[in-house]
Amino acid sequence: MMIEIEEIRILVIEDEKPIADILEYGFKKEGFRVKSAYTGADGLSGAEEFEPNLVLLDWMLPDLSGVDVCKMLTEMYNIPIIMLTARGSIDDKVYGLESGADDYITKPFDLREVIVRVKTILRRFGKSLKGQEEQEIRVENAVISERERTVCQDGEYVELTPKEFDLLVWLVKNPRRVFTRSHLLDEIWGYDFMGDTRTVDIHIQRLRKKLCMGESIVTVFGVGYKYVPKE
Repeated sequence: MMIEIEEIRILVIEDEKPIADILEYGFKKEGFRVKSAYTGADGLSGAEEFEPNLVLLDWMLPDLSGVDVCKMLTEMYNIPIIMLTARGSIDDKVYGLESGADDYITKPFDLREVIVRVKTILRRFGKSLKGQEEQEIRVENAVISERERTVCQDGEYVELTPKEFDLLVWLVKNPRRVFTRSHLLDEIWGYDFMGDTRTVDIHIQRLRKKLCMGESIVTVFGVGYKYVPKE
């Protein structure tokens, strides 16, 4: 079964209380459970106690950088993270995504847009939480469990972010087929994702670093990527 909205927990890590209050009000009105934290340290402890399904994370926090908090969260948990920031340059967006964020929303934002973006990510993330969807995918030296959203390589578990996992599964389930970056953005991030195609490049680079089978994810220059299993 899909996770019900009232079971979904949203952690807001935002030092500006009026913004945190607006987000908390909006998501509670939609039926979500919400907890707010106003510092990076409180956000990290809140993630441990509250066990959120998604984190809305401000870039600028009074104690820790939001990017550092993002890196720590992705190391500890397999949950989607949306960065909230007034920094709107492409370089900043790329840096945030490289740090493990799954999406990026620039301030000032429309609350309705934030809610839609959150629902879209949760819907895509929740697809593989259905009861009996898939068993295991065995590729080369790795075992991928869609049900548990885990990758076990040579007997050891590899920590992937939600988008890294979704991208890997999509590629290995479509071997030798070439996908453009735009196609992968549509399939993995959704049609309403506001980032650019470099997002795909960043996630491919991270998969290659984390997986021994990463060399099987081949760049098709001028087009995109494909997965070519070893014979």
